[in-house]
Parts: sequence; C-alpha cells; structure tokens
Amino acid sequence: MRHNFRFAGTGGQGLITAAIILAEAAIEDNKEAVQSQSYGPEARGGSSKADCIISDDKIWFNRVVCPDVLLVMSQEAASKYTGDTDENSIVVTDSLFVKDVPGKHKQRIDLPITHTAVEQCGKTLFANIVALGAIVGLTHCVTDKSIENAVLGRVPKGTEEANKKALKAGMELVKKYAK
Repeated sequence: MRHNFRFAGTGGQGLITAAIILAEAAIEDNKEAVQSQSYGPEARGGSSKADCIISDDKIWFNRVVCPDVLLVMSQEAASKYTGDTDENSIVVTDSLFVKDVPGKHKQRIDLPITHTAVEQCGKTLFANIVALGAIVGLTHCVTDKSIENAVLGRVPKGTEEANKKALKAGMELVKKYAK
C-alpha cells in the first residue's frame, strides 16, 4: 500500500513538523517513507506545504504529484493546492479557515481542527497534532503506537500530555465527521 499526503496551510501552523512526525511513525512501523517541504520566504504567514509518502514497498519516485489525502489549513492553501487533486483524492479542511475547495476530489471532510485544539488543549498551537491525528484516524497509514511515539519524540518537553490529548482528539474528530 502507498499513501501520498500533502499538508498545506500557512507558515507557523506546524504542518511541516506534522509531516516529519508522520514519516517518522511510518519508519517506526518498518515502512518506507519520504518527506519534503516547501514554504514561502516569510517565516510566518506565507503559504507552506509538506508532502509525505508512505509505502510498504520501495519508493522509486519521491514526489507527490497527486495527493491521496490533501490537508488544507487555510483558504490560500485550498485555492493553491487543490488543483493537484483528482477524483480519487480526499480533501480534509480546517472548517474555521477553509470555505471553498475548488478542483476535483472524491471526498471533502470539513473538521473543526483549530477549534478542537483550543477546546481540548487550550491553544491553537496544537492544531497540527489534532490534524495529524485526524489524518492517521482516517487512513490508518501508521499504528497508533508509532504515531504517539513519533509525536512524543518531537514535541517540546512539558507538552507531552497536551499533545497526546490533541492526537486523540483528532482521531475522534474523524469518527464523528467523516462519512
């Protein structure tokens, strides 16, 4: 099985970190993984994207051309990156920031990602981990244990419990909102 992911939003939302964590979890599960990123010249506020490919087999082409799952956390990202999707793609949005999703896609799942981060963890800072939990809950591309280990290996000391809570909250969102 091969999964092509693209996480897109605004610089500072932690989406590059989320893609790195996902790739690390895949490696812990003894899968092949590659991760790449692109962002504008702004440190925060410009558009950014991170791609991650996870496969049970060797990855010979390490570029995401058409994502199986596209996570968009800003309207700018939705406008910019949904042109790469097709009728087999799933688009996951943060319903607080994304209203219009142009282009082709099989399914659109609108989730209150940032709202859930604030409600469950007290800060928008955890939205990337909520989103990551949603992606893993939707695709089951890695095990729950490996994603938790990868998250805990990357987050700042003292935030482990809040990040575990955010990860679980994202997984629960998919159960509630995905049809």
